[in-house]
Formats: sequence, C-alpha cells, structure tokens
Amino acid sequence: MQKLKPSKVTLALLASGFAAMSAPMFAAAQDAEQKAQKDVEVIEVKGFRRSLVESINAKRFSTSVVETISAEDIGKLPDSSIAESLSRLPGLATQRLDGRASKISIRGFGENESGTTLNGREQVSISDNRGAEFDLYPSEIMSGVTVYKTPDASIEGEGIAGTVNLQTIKPLDQDGRIIQVNGVIEKTSFEKLNPDGEDQGHKATFFYLDKFADDTIGVAFALNTMSSPNQEKRWNAWGYPEFEQDGKKYSILGGAKPYVRSSELERDSMMFVLEAAPRDDVRMTFDALYVDFLDKQRLRGIEIPFAWGQGTVSANSVDDASGFITSGTTMGQRVVVRNDYNERDAEMKSLGFNTKWDVNTDLTLDFDVSYSKVEKKIVGIESYAGTGRGNDRGEADTLSYTLDGGNTGAKFNHNLNYADYDLIQLGGPLSWGWSGALNDAFNVTGTDFENQLQDGFINTPEVEDELKSLKFAATQAIENDFISSVSAGISYRDREKAKLSEGYFLTLSSFKYPSNTGMMVVPEQYRLGTANLDFIGMGEMIAYDVNGLVRDGYYYGLQESLTNSSHATKSWTVREKVTSLFVKADIDTEVADMPLSGNMGLRYVRSEQSSKGNAFNTVDGKVVTSPTDISHDYNHLLPSLNLTLKLDDDQSMRFGAAKTISRARLDEMNASFSATYNQQPDSNGNNWSIGGGNPELEPKEAFGLDLTYENYFSSEGYFAVALFHKDITNWHFDGQYAVDMTGVADPATGAIPANPNGTGSGKVNGGEGTLWGYELSGTLPLNVFSEALDGFGIIASYTGVESDLKNPEGAEYKIPGLSESISTFTFYYENHGFSARASMRKRDDFKGDVNGIGYTATQVDIMGETIWDAQIGYDFGEGGFKDLEGLSVFLQGYNLTEEPFTTLSGDNALQVRDYQDYGRNYSLGFAYKF
Repeated sequence: MQKLKPSKVTLALLASGFAAMSAPMFAAAQDAEQKAQKDVEVIEVKGFRRSLVESINAKRFSTSVVETISAEDIGKLPDSSIAESLSRLPGLATQRLDGRASKISIRGFGENESGTTLNGREQVSISDNRGAEFDLYPSEIMSGVTVYKTPDASIEGEGIAGTVNLQTIKPLDQDGRIIQVNGVIEKTSFEKLNPDGEDQGHKATFFYLDKFADDTIGVAFALNTMSSPNQEKRWNAWGYPEFEQDGKKYSILGGAKPYVRSSELERDSMMFVLEAAPRDDVRMTFDALYVDFLDKQRLRGIEIPFAWGQGTVSANSVDDASGFITSGTTMGQRVVVRNDYNERDAEMKSLGFNTKWDVNTDLTLDFDVSYSKVEKKIVGIESYAGTGRGNDRGEADTLSYTLDGGNTGAKFNHNLNYADYDLIQLGGPLSWGWSGALNDAFNVTGTDFENQLQDGFINTPEVEDELKSLKFAATQAIENDFISSVSAGISYRDREKAKLSEGYFLTLSSFKYPSNTGMMVVPEQYRLGTANLDFIGMGEMIAYDVNGLVRDGYYYGLQESLTNSSHATKSWTVREKVTSLFVKADIDTEVADMPLSGNMGLRYVRSEQSSKGNAFNTVDGKVVTSPTDISHDYNHLLPSLNLTLKLDDDQSMRFGAAKTISRARLDEMNASFSATYNQQPDSNGNNWSIGGGNPELEPKEAFGLDLTYENYFSSEGYFAVALFHKDITNWHFDGQYAVDMTGVADPATGAIPANPNGTGSGKVNGGEGTLWGYELSGTLPLNVFSEALDGFGIIASYTGVESDLKNPEGAEYKIPGLSESISTFTFYYENHGFSARASMRKRDDFKGDVNGIGYTATQVDIMGETIWDAQIGYDFGEGGFKDLEGLSVFLQGYNLTEEPFTTLSGDNALQVRDYQDYGRNYSLGFAYKF
C-alpha cells in the first residue's frame, strides 16, 4: 500500500515535539514520521513562520476538519489573548466585551453553540451560561489551540458549531531545560478618562521546564501576572420615540446615558504540568491551572432624559430623508449625574490527571479524571447626584442636542455647571425606585417623598460552576485492509451551576423624615476632582469615590428582591449528569490507488438534568416564593464520519458528516418562574400558570455535512475550499409547555394545590431550518515566486454563511452570532531576526448578547466591524547578535483604526443603542530565554 511522506520541514517539526497537536493528530503525525526515510535533512524555521508551519501541518494530518494556533515559542501565542488569535482563523469571529475580544462565533453560530475544553476536558465558564469568555484564559501559558469544525466520536466537548480545545505543554516532548521570562508594558491612546483610572498597564510571565531521571520525569511551570488598562467613550441612547412636528411624525431622542469608562483587568495565573514515564509503556500526566481574575471599572457620566423626561420638548431641525429630529431642546429638565463602580471578581481552578498504558504493541488504555470550578462575584454600584431630591426639587436645566452623523452620538448644550460640588450633591434627583418596602423603611408612605428615596443601587449577582469528569478508553490496533484500529470508551461528567441574583436600593444614611430630607454635599475626602465629558458637549462633571462612600457607611441598602420578582427569576441551580459511550474505527485503506484515511464512530449520550429554583408570586406588593425541584432526562445517538482522500502528495479531499447537539442556555432551562394557581383550569386542564425557565428544555440538534479541498503546495503554504451545510432541528423559541408542579406550594396561600399540572410560557423546542456556507482560506509564502521574497507572506480567509431557520410559526429567525460574511487578512515578513505583521479581521452585522439591566444577558443587533492590528519585532539571536541569544523585543498596536462597537435598538441603522469608542491600545514587550 502506498504511503505518503511528510515534507522535510514537517519531519523536523515532528522530531522537535510539536506540542500544539491534540492526541489524535499527534498520533497520526507520528505514524507519518515513522514511515518516512530516516536520513532527512533538517530544515529549521523559527518564530512566527514556525508557528505557521506547525499549524498548517496540524491541519494537514488531522483526521477532522480543524484550525489550529501554535505558539511562536514556549508561552508566546501570536497575539495578546487567545480570543484575538482565534479571531484570525477561517470561519471564526469574535465579539468584543468592554473593548476586549472575548466571545467566539464559529461558522455562524454564537458562543453558546460551541464547546470549550482544556486538554480535551470540558471546562466551566464564568458567564451565566455555557459560552466561554476567553479573556479568562492567559495566552502566555498556553502552547496552542485546536478548533474542531467536524467532530469525531471520542471528543468530549459538545456543540453544533464545534469544539475549541486549549492545550498546555507536554514537558517530555521538549528537548530539555527551558527558562524564559516575558514582560510587556501596555498603553491606551486615551489619556486617563477618569481621575482614578489607569491608562498604562503591564504583563509579566515566568516559565520553567525541565526533565529529570533520564528523561522519565518532566516538569513545566508558568506564572503570569497582568494589569491591563482599557478605556471607553460611550454613547448610550434610551431609544427613539415618535414626536409630531408640523403634522408629521419623526423619531426623536428619548434620553441618553453617555459616560466615560476606565477599566483595569487584573489577572494572576499559574500553570503546572508534571509528566512521568516510569516505563516505556506508561505515561502519566498531571496538569493544573489556576486563574484569579479581577475586572474593575469606573464609569462617570450624566443620564439625560429628553422626550421621555419632564421638560418641555421642541424640535430645532428635522431630516425628512431619515425621519429623525436631528436637533432638539428640552426646558425644565433635571438630569442624573452618575459615578458608578463595577467589579467582576472570578477565581478558576482546573485539575486533571491522565494515564496512558500501552498494554502491548496493539492495545492502549487511557484513563482520565478532572475537576474544574469557577466562582464569580459581581458588584455593580450606581451612585446618583443632582440639584435636588425627586422630580420637582432643585434647579432644572435647559438642554439642547444635535445628533452626530449616523446617530453615533450627540453634542449637548447646557446652562448648569455640573462640576460644582455645591450645586451637584449626593441623592436621587428623579423619582426612581418605586418600592413599597423602601417607602416603609423610611416612613415616607403617603408623604411628598414617597418613591423618591433611590439615591443609588447595587447589583450583586454571584455565579458558581463546578464540573467533575471521568473517562476510560481503550484502543486496539487491527490487521485489516480497511480499519487500522478501533477505540471505545465511557465517560461521565457531573456539572452543577448556580446563580444567585440580588440587588439593593441605596439611600443616604443621613436621610431622616421629616428632619433631614435633602441631598448631601460630597465629603471632601472622597472628592477626586472632575471627569471630562467634552465628547458629548457636557464639559466637566464631579468625580468622587463611590466605592469608598459605600464602604464607609454613607448609604443604607434595602433588598430589591422584597418587591421585585426579577431576582427570583434569575436565581437558580442547574445540575447535569451526562454519561457517554463511544466507539470509533480509524480508517486506513485505498480507493483507486489513492490513500483513504479517517474515522467513523457512534456516540451515545444519556443526560439527566435537574433544576432547583423558585415559584413566586406578588402578594400585597411583596414577593412570596416557594422552592421548586424539577428533573428531566433524555438520550441521543450521535454518529460521525470523517474521510480524507489523498489525491497526491500535496492534495486531498475531506468529507465529514455528523449529528451534533448544543445544550440549552442555563438561564432558559432553570426552574425559577412566576407561578399563579388559578381556580379555573385553562384549555389544557391545568390550574397552574407559569412564566420563566423551562426545566425540560432539551438540546438543539443538527446534522452537518462538510466537503473540503486542500492543497499543500509548499511547506509554508496551502489553500483550501470548503462547503458546509447543517440541518437544524429542535431550536429554542418562545412557546408553551407542560410542567409538573407536584409538591410546590401556591405562593399566594402556602398550601399545596390538588392539581399539580401547569402550563408554562418560555422557551420550547420546535424551530428548524438549515445553515450553509463556504470557506476560502490559505497561506501564501511569497518565496514560491522568488527566493528574494523569502520571509514575506500572506494569510487570508473568507467565509460566507446563510440560514433559513424559522420559528414554529414559520417566521424567519436570525441565529445569534451569525455574520453573513467573515474575512481575515494578514501580511507578514520574518527573516534574519526581524518580523512585522499587519492583520485585519472583518465581520458583518450579527445578533449578540450584552449586559443589560442587572447584568442580565440581553440580545441586541450588533453592527459589523473591521479591526486592524499590527506588530513589529526583533530577535537578536536570529539577527546574528550571539551575545544576546534568546532576547527578542516587539511592539504591537491594536484597533489601529479605532473601530467602534455599535449596537442598535431596532432594525433601523440610525436607531443606535450603543456607540463605544475604545481608542487604540499599544504594547511594548520583550522575551528572554536563558
């Protein structure tokens, strides 16, 4: 049987131990190496070009359709974050969160439709749902990433879109001792937007790897610390109501909440890997990852009611073409001066142990056990200030606005001085926070101060996610003209995720009715000067330490959950016990004298899900809850097929077919809901009426087909053309479902009703449709045209995606994360120690989740964006400076064209909800390998 030989560059890389490969790809590459000639000339490339060759060969020798990223060197991925690197892969796109690439879409599916694994093990998430936020993971201590676009039966991560596998290093696969330090200084293009913010930061990494006991024990350790600044000028519009002018209806600004934000992401990470090979046939690996994550945000701005305010509104100018009032004035309007502080504090631990035993030359056993846990706490403090308490006290202002082009902001004119600490004082200047419990707490019910005591607010949601998993597998080699080996295994994972939602009305502790009902001047020790709002024309505003005021007892807090049922809806626990069995056959044969390889397999998945939550109702203005505990189970059979036909040494055709699932969002499948027991049954014969989560919501399903042509025309270059198609069923849409409320008490009476059957309103399985597209990708080293161009190259990709998914009523539905086109482009040069890269990534409009009120995930329309980054660097050793061997430096610039992040509040491109300007970010760094 004819067997193809890998290129000389490939063999050189394999011989050095290509750590970024997953186990199946590494095994395939080893087979290729063993079948090649032994007298191979070693061709060595380093740096970014080496990472390209490693990624190309990982793609080439994989049995599935994959994209990979390999570190340029130990602990040095090509970008500052894993998400940034992933966004350059064909078919992938990122969504920015507060200026940082965080969430990943794969071929038109958002982050909740893909799985994330670390060394092949499913991971917990700091988000409210399943989707990973990749800014949690430090790129500096990862050796590579593999994205599986087509699955095989042995892969643990589940998702219609695919699986992203993060990889740590394998010490025994390396040449010897490595000691390396990296350091980076960061700078934002904006000067400090807040007086207590930061516009500079740093990152530092220490890496150590060594082998002992005749190379039978390997140790790798990495420590990373980071304090990364990020700043933003944000325009946020409440909406655009109708306003009549000269007998015609136009859209006018309803109100706005613009502000300046200064953030610091502080992250300390530790990675440890211990490998042992006590015998030639046994290899044991223990790996641990610890991440301490703290994102601090300071936000200052002025919330300006307009058409939805108390003032007298008039139109100054209109645009008949767009239907908008482009300039308007409000007289007698009071505003809310905001000093806010947000903090996301998360801690993640991930532990894993794996043993591989080659029982004999044909049989290998694999045992794996892992544990991961994340705990996240959020504190979001809002502090209000103005000229007087309530709607009618204090000095009002006359304000005018003029919309910027494209409604991406506005410039205001005003009369009051919002930087005057004597005029702008602590307290609630508008009648917000209508709470009977708050009125009762301060004895103002029935007085002129009723519903006027919200001087601020605190959101305090908490999330805890814990996952335990166990896997046992065996692989048996087979002497057969069609099948080379068969693998079978069983895995079990137990995951429990809980969210606790709470919020607190803040009222000045000095408020006493009727003796002290006014505002309070900001104490001198908490004053920080002013923040500048010139970008909206509002000039300077007072800036103070709200965190210090809350900490030192200047505010009284009252639970919002006493009278607001939304916290009961958002508090829940979901547990999943998943048992999987799989069998997979590796294919190695010939068709028409052409090698055919791949795998076919079947995965059986049994899921037992349960949820604990609250059934609640409002009685006499107060929220009354009863505990709920609802279980559900289901099964799936997931077949898969991957085939690769080698047309010749350089060309191949791939075909993939698989059934996949994506589990429901946790905030849609929990057992917290409003519940009313009606004396008269509904048309279904049910007395309970329920609205909220659906604990019996089952996964979305898809059957996918992939066809790919690949041409590896150079050791550093390839091009590929791919077609993909997915038939989608059981998508999640709003509808009605049956609920068993056995044992649940009626919140209104406290008694358990006779009829436990209920009709629920929430997400249900039912939508279906298709998603299809094509993908063009390639890497072109320009030395294929002339040796004089050695070191120059181009990396590019383009993905087109369409979908006709419909809801149960037949209406079209746009899948979250779907951009109809995604493109990437990188031009690079690397030779003689000098390197330079310029990269672009572009995506069309899409739907995505952002943080809404109370940190609730809110889906909005997000405008397409084009982002340019660039980097230059120099490796002194490669440049011939032997005394500086091991030292390299670099300068990076991100978002060089200052591309904004823009969301809409409707389907009109002029109804801009958010326009976020992050400016540019720069990094200057070095790496030194001893």
